[in-house]
Amino acid sequence: MRLSRYLIPTLREAPSDADNVSAKLMQRAGMIRKVAAGIYEWLPLGLRVVRKVERIVREEMDRIGGQEVWLPVIQPKELWEETGRWKVYGKELLRIKDRKAGEFCFAPTAEEVITDLVRREIRSWRQLPAMFYQFGLKFRDEIRPRFGVMRAREFLMKDAYSFHADDSDAGRYYEQVYQAYQKAFTRCGLRFKPVEAQSGAIGGSFSHEFMVLAETGEETVVACASCSYGANLERAECKAPKAPAPEEPAKLEEVHTPNMGSVAEVAQHLGMPPAKFLKTQLYMADGVPLMALVRGDHELNEPKLQRAAGAALLDRATEEQYKGIAGCDVGFAGPVNLPRWKNPQGQMVTVRIIADLALQGLANGVSGANRRDTHLKGINAGRDFQADSFADLRSATPADPCPRCGGPVEFTKGIEVGHTFKLGTKYSKSMNASFLDPQQKSQVMVMGCYGIGVTRVVAAAIEQNHDDNGIKWPVALAPFTVVIVPVEVDDDAVRSAANDLYKQLWERGVETLIDDRPERPGVRFKDADLIGIPLRVVVSTKTLKDGEIEFKRRDGAQPERLKLDVALERLFDWSQPMPAPPVAA
Repeated sequence: MRLSRYLIPTLREAPSDADNVSAKLMQRAGMIRKVAAGIYEWLPLGLRVVRKVERIVREEMDRIGGQEVWLPVIQPKELWEETGRWKVYGKELLRIKDRKAGEFCFAPTAEEVITDLVRREIRSWRQLPAMFYQFGLKFRDEIRPRFGVMRAREFLMKDAYSFHADDSDAGRYYEQVYQAYQKAFTRCGLRFKPVEAQSGAIGGSFSHEFMVLAETGEETVVACASCSYGANLERAECKAPKAPAPEEPAKLEEVHTPNMGSVAEVAQHLGMPPAKFLKTQLYMADGVPLMALVRGDHELNEPKLQRAAGAALLDRATEEQYKGIAGCDVGFAGPVNLPRWKNPQGQMVTVRIIADLALQGLANGVSGANRRDTHLKGINAGRDFQADSFADLRSATPADPCPRCGGPVEFTKGIEVGHTFKLGTKYSKSMNASFLDPQQKSQVMVMGCYGIGVTRVVAAAIEQNHDDNGIKWPVALAPFTVVIVPVEVDDDAVRSAANDLYKQLWERGVETLIDDRPERPGVRFKDADLIGIPLRVVVSTKTLKDGEIEFKRRDGAQPERLKLDVALERLFDWSQPMPAPPVAA
């Protein structure tokens, strides 16, 4: 490809609203252009990278028996109502109507439509297991799209769904997909870590996120330094601490705490450590009040609370709801003598209390007294209040040991590029996706779900591979592998040598860009570094005088010289990405 005829509109400065490294570099390198908030055009250079990711992922899905399909992005309301997600999914679901007032959504995911397809086409156990995947456009109406294509509203995703006769087979196949994902991201040249994760709106019993490790990552990864354990911060387990030294239970005592609603304020006022406090937060879980308790020096983890509560919808109580539940102003609620709540039907309901594991056996703690400007001292769990259940509710800290081996953990930053889910029968049961077993009895299919954010992989690769001059593509993802810069574009010998090498490289299958623009060499070198071509070749009268070309790796420090008679073979060898693994027998 000749750069003089190729649309690569590079920019010296990134747009002012570009808010992370990849967003800045992708726009400066002429890969994307913004159309609206969270919606981007992909230009030729950027689309080449997208197709590289897509090809690698497709090969790995085919390798484990996946069958590619193309599913609609506009999906009818009726399918989403069958699973109950039409209302649950929230405002991220873009709802639309057609000319006949029929209600549809622009799919953020495809569980309903693929389950509908399978329930109509698969009838027998002999047709199982089966896995179907697609590369499809998705739309999620993010309230605040940011980070360029990493948190865009419109994006390209590979989503796959497997269907099985039982849990055992689903678990076996889940492991195959897990391994295929590791191969795909390794072939992409990325440094990544699979971690345990929350299932979120997709649902299911268990899931893993595949995190590209980068200092600019938006998520926190908790990883053991001694074993293979890893989890995102939402999922990272916290074991119950060792039982504290026994204390003589004190009497309950009210203390005046005027305008002191936070743990820090009351702890300073009383001269007590935050670890002695019960931090209280009130929620509405599926429309019913819930009090969550964590230790004063810990932070509540809402996804953990939602899982412990078994709630489809979990919302922080509004100020009005808070006052209605606790009978006091915000900041003064507590579990002791908590009043009963009057529901919309006029019935008096006991407020459910879930406490963190660290509060088991609490002695002589402090919490709000359900009265303005008042706290209680001397609270003892079991004597003064009864939690309905204890669960792991808090966010892990660097001081927490690994929940598997007890070793130290490390906190790093990561970017989610893939997610695998064990769905079980969440969708197949509600949509009656069943099959006939060998005894001709109807059984519900067991499902798995596996996604890769293709356009997000592109951005994550840049977040992980860049410097002050621009992008540093892994060879497997680079839009072009080699860029040839003829310094004196009007010199016949330079132009002829550059064109000969350009043609020979393409004939050998090496994707090559020749920068034949009438620009100064410095401008062209800067553009080559900005767009991140892994190998740069300079042809000039100076190098040709010695029968050589100048060669520089994008991630190398100094240029090297190569003789013309060996340049082709050496460039071919250096340009080869990691090969695909052999197909299993």
